[in-house]
This record gives sequence, C-alpha cells and structure tokens, in this order.
Amino acid sequence: MHLLKRVLVTGGAGFLGAHLCERLLDEGCDVICVDNFFTGTKSNVTHLLGNPNFEIIRHDVTFPLYLEIDEIYNLACPASPIHYQHDPVQTTKTSVHGAINMLGLAKRTRAKIFQASTSEVYGDPQVHPQPESYVGSVNPIGPRSCYDEGKRCAETLFFDYYRQHRVNIKVARIFNTYGPKMHPNDGRVVSNFITQALLGKSITIYGDGSQTRSFCYVDDMIEGFLSLMDTPDEVTGPMNLGNPTEFSIRELAEKVIELTGSKSELIYKPLPGDDPKQRKPDITKAKELGWAPTIQLEKGLVSTIEYFKTLDLEAIFQK
Repeated sequence: MHLLKRVLVTGGAGFLGAHLCERLLDEGCDVICVDNFFTGTKSNVTHLLGNPNFEIIRHDVTFPLYLEIDEIYNLACPASPIHYQHDPVQTTKTSVHGAINMLGLAKRTRAKIFQASTSEVYGDPQVHPQPESYVGSVNPIGPRSCYDEGKRCAETLFFDYYRQHRVNIKVARIFNTYGPKMHPNDGRVVSNFITQALLGKSITIYGDGSQTRSFCYVDDMIEGFLSLMDTPDEVTGPMNLGNPTEFSIRELAEKVIELTGSKSELIYKPLPGDDPKQRKPDITKAKELGWAPTIQLEKGLVSTIEYFKTLDLEAIFQK
C-alpha cells in the first residue's frame, strides 16, 4: 500500500504544469512529471529534482504510457498560437491521441483524471460572458482549429469514457492565465507586452486594441485545479476557471508600460484570423465550489515582470 498519493502531471515542465508539480509536492504527493520538452523547459522543474517525491520522464503522450498512479492531470499540449501552429497536425494528435492514452491509463488504474481544456472551445463567442452551457462558435478549418477542435474532441473523449467506462473525470476550461515561468517567446499577449516593454521595443497591438481578455494569475488557477479535483465524483465539469474581470488589450499594454517604466510606444497591426473579439468566463459553477480568483491584475503583473527581468531576453530573442 502506497503511503503517498501518486500523481502524474503530463506537460509537467510547462508553465502551468511546473506550478502544479510544485504545489502537489507541497501537498505531500508523489509526483511524476511527464514532458517531451517541445514547449516545456527543464529549468522550470530542475529545482524540484532534489525532492525524493519528484521524478521526470521524457515522453510524448501521443504514445501510451504504463505507470501505476492514483491521479492524472493531463496538461500536455502547446497552448499558444505560435507553438500550436508550428506543427498543427501534431497539436491535434497531442490533444486527441494524448487524451485517449491518458484515459486508457486512468481506466486501467482506476485513477481520477483531470483534463486541461480551454476557453478556446467557445471559439469567437456570440454569448458573453461564456457559461459552460454555451456550445461555442468555432471554425473547424481555420489556422487555430488544430488547438480549438483538438481540445473539443478531447472533451468528447473524456465524457464518453465517463459514460461508457465510468472513468472518474474532471474537465476544466482554462481562460487566459499568466505569471512566472511563462515562455517569454510564446506569442501570448502578456508575455509579448512584457518582453517588448523590457527590451524597449514598440508594443504590438493586433486590431484596434478594443478586444478584451480576462487574465487569471497562475496561483489562482492552480488553486482552481485542486478545488475541482477535490470535488465529489459526480462533479465532472466542464467548469470554467478564470478571472471574470475584463480588460481591453490596449488597457493591458498601458498597464505594462506603466509598471515597467518603459518608453515603448504602441503600434497597431491587423487582427489575425479567427482571433476572438472578447473573452470572459462565467465562473458561477466554480464559485459554488468555493473557488474564485483573488489576485488582481496589477499585483500579478508585478510578479510576472520581476520573473521576466531574471531572463536573458536579448539572447532568447536572438535565437
């Protein structure tokens, strides 16, 4: 009989995965981090290697994995457009084959399994804010479809495994999250703006800057993961996790300039295809669990900016 809960985190060397591994170790779990290091980095988790309850396995979830575990957090998938559009076929495989392989593992071991889904399943929403009951407005053949439809198919698989095989599932729909350990060159708006400001470059806004996003600090998001995973078996989700406070992209850019003390100017470029005009979660269901974000944007940005200052951004962007 194992004394510690054995938890597998796929994508465990990524932004969210690394924070989750840290938190699970703090909770006294035995943590197995699985990553193929396409977007995850060893530096996110090397400080954990001295912990006897932590191990790393280099593995791609599109291939089966045979372990004995109690819980699975399936976070493996490139999550920013610049990364998931690099190899869109592989992105879809990661979402779909990865879900099949992890669900198969959960079925065999009778493990509880968490799926990191995304607000992108709503597409460019025609309902605002987005409740879990909204089925979305997604283009199945656009440049973002490999990610959007891959995650939608993964949700389908999770609920079919739940209905057909009684696998214990938890599905979270994650809205924009930011914080330390973000990849500085992931093309996301928070990392873009911070790196441009710190390097003294012009800050690029796509569209007119009036499009909105809701930004959740990483510590709040990890609390949401654990809260959902800790619910009774009959609570499956999908459940929105995010910060419902809405900001325009221009407001975010101005705040980053203020907090970095940068002299960067704003420049405007055309909006990419299928880019959502607004994004805001309805977190009524999450609040019923007792979860809601507590960290305000300015406080979270300060921590994130301090992390980015520790990186050699000049060298990263010369590669």
